[in-house]
Amino acid sequence: MPNKSTPQLKNPKLYEELRDEGNSKQKSARISNAAAAQGTKKVASKGGKSGTYDDWTVAELKHRAKEIGLTGYSSKKKSELISALRNS
Repeated sequence: MPNKSTPQLKNPKLYEELRDEGNSKQKSARISNAAAAQGTKKVASKGGKSGTYDDWTVAELKHRAKEIGLTGYSSKKKSELISALRNS
């Protein structure tokens, strides 16, 4: 019997495009599934402006890493933190 707890992507093509742009797995899945359910125009109208991780301080990046449950972030450099957050 297939495992029903595994999340399914509703729009895999959009997911891959978002990942190629550098978005995290969670963000890409959330956007692609919302676009499949509500339509891309409705989802796009909800989007806001957010600075990139490059604009954040190291302390802010570490706080975000702690919020989402990453480990080993305390000894990372800024570029490593950004990479870890984007690929989580």
